[in-house]
Amino acid sequence: MKLVYCIHSTYNPGGMERVLLNKVRYLVAKGGYEISVVTTDQKGRPSFYPFPEEVKMTDLDINYTDDKFKDPLTKITEYFRRKRLHKQRLTAYLKETKADIVISLYPCESSFIPSIKDGSKKILEFHQCKLVRLCYDRKGIIGLTDKIRTKQDERMVRRFDRFVVLTEEDKGYWGDLPNISVIPNAALAIPFKKSDLSAKRVIAVGRLDHQKAFDRLIKAWSLIPLSSRSGWRLDIFGQGEWEDMLKNMIQEMGLSDSVRVNKPTQNIFDEYTASSFLAMTSHYEGFPMVMIEAMACGLPVVTFDYPCGPKDIITDGVDGLIVKEGDLQAFADAMARLMGDENLLSSLSTEAPKVVERYSERIVMEKWENCFRSIL
Repeated sequence: MKLVYCIHSTYNPGGMERVLLNKVRYLVAKGGYEISVVTTDQKGRPSFYPFPEEVKMTDLDINYTDDKFKDPLTKITEYFRRKRLHKQRLTAYLKETKADIVISLYPCESSFIPSIKDGSKKILEFHQCKLVRLCYDRKGIIGLTDKIRTKQDERMVRRFDRFVVLTEEDKGYWGDLPNISVIPNAALAIPFKKSDLSAKRVIAVGRLDHQKAFDRLIKAWSLIPLSSRSGWRLDIFGQGEWEDMLKNMIQEMGLSDSVRVNKPTQNIFDEYTASSFLAMTSHYEGFPMVMIEAMACGLPVVTFDYPCGPKDIITDGVDGLIVKEGDLQAFADAMARLMGDENLLSSLSTEAPKVVERYSERIVMEKWENCFRSIL
C-alpha cells in the first residue's frame, strides 16, 4: 500500500512530528507499505527526529512561514499566491506518485486536497480540536472571522473520504458526520525506567506560544506558598516565539531561582524520569502527546480542563488532577497538594503508566490499518 503524508515540516520537536514518526516507523517495520512524507517549509533543514531511511522525504519549497512578519496586506496576498503554487506542485507530485491514500496533517492543503484527482483516497487527520480558533476568544472582526472559519471547517471536512479526530470529546463537537472516526495517538511502551519521584522537579513540555500558555503556569507557580515549593523547581522544555517573554516574566516575578526555560531535547524521556509530575496549562490541544508520554514514565499530571484531551486520558484523582479551566489558584493548589503529599503522588504515579494499556501502539495502529482498508 502506498501512503503519502502531508505536513508543514519535520524540523520542529513537536508532538505532531513525533506522532508521524512513530506511525511511519511502525508501518515500515511491519512491511507492505511504501511511505512518503511531503513538506512545504522544510528549507533543507534536517528532521528533528530521524525518520527511517525507507521513507521518501520531499519538500515542495512553498515556505508559508516566510511571510510571518510582513504587513497584513502582503501576508494575505502572498498566502494565496503560495497556496496556488502549493496546489500546483502537490497535484503534480501526487499524479506522478500514484498513491493509494494521501493523509493531510496540515490546514493549508486540507482546503484543496480533496479536489486533486490523482486516484487516491484522501484522509484529514486533525491534530487540533474543532474549537481551536474560538479558544482565543477574540473580539470584533477577527472574532467574527474565527466563527465563520469554524463553520467553513464543518463543510471542508465532509469532502474527505475519512475525517479522523483524536478524542471522543472532539467528535462530540463536530456532530454526527458520516465520515468521522476517532483514532487517538499511541502511547508507546517506554523502554526506560520509571520515575522514582525522588526529584523535587515539575516538568512542562511544549512549544513556547499562546496555545501551550506557559505564562499561566508561571503565574500559578508564583501563587504556591514559598513554604510549599521550597526545594522544588519547575523546568519548561520548548522553543518558540514566546521564549524571551517567558524568560523576562520569570525574572520580573523573582522566580529565577526555581523556574527555568530549557531548549528542546531528543532525550525527553530522561527528563520525564528525572521529574515527579507534569504540569499542563494549555488553552487547547488535539490530543496531548506530552501527557501520555509523561504518564507512561510514571508521572501524574496536573492539567487544566481545556478542550480536548484531559477528560479522555486522565481519571481525576486516580492518575492525575484535572483543574477547572483558567483557575490559576486552583492549579497552584493542585501542584502544592502533590508537592506536600507523598502518598498521593505515589498513588497517582502507580496508576499513570496504565495509559499505555489504553492507548497501546498495537491497538492504535490496528485502527489506522482498518481505516486504510475500509476506504480502499
